[in-house]
Amino acid sequence: MGIKQNVVALGANLLLERPVRGKSYRDIRAELEQAALKISARLHEKKTSDFNHRVLTHIIGIERWGQSRLRVFLGEPLQQDEYTGYRPARDVPWHELVDLFIATRSETLSLTLALETAAIAPEQTVLHNGYGPLSARAWLRYLQTHASREILQVR
Repeated sequence: MGIKQNVVALGANLLLERPVRGKSYRDIRAELEQAALKISARLHEKKTSDFNHRVLTHIIGIERWGQSRLRVFLGEPLQQDEYTGYRPARDVPWHELVDLFIATRSETLSLTLALETAAIAPEQTVLHNGYGPLSARAWLRYLQTHASREILQVR
């Protein structure tokens, strides 16, 4: 493993794996729900702009892409793809995008329940294109922190 890969692996461990170590899927689901409420409130108070639209479609695209990786834990084949194929189109109206984020996060919450029911072991991993192998719990943290961080750009 090269220096860059070691640094990325260390970062993924510190920022994604370690914070969820010892947490149940129920705990993580609650964090995802709380984050969704904050994001939804922020989205409902903001108006459409090209910039806000780009940010929100990016958030939704990443979350949908992450869902496809979470489904691998549940037996679906791994698709070696990028998030761009999951990103909503540029012509989707703002109010529909807001609803789409809520529906997308709801699907993430459903996947969290499915992962809990399937008793996915913490040592089981699925590849993230940038961070390398991540556990299901780390994937969920990634989706929660990504959306919570990116939404702060919406003005």
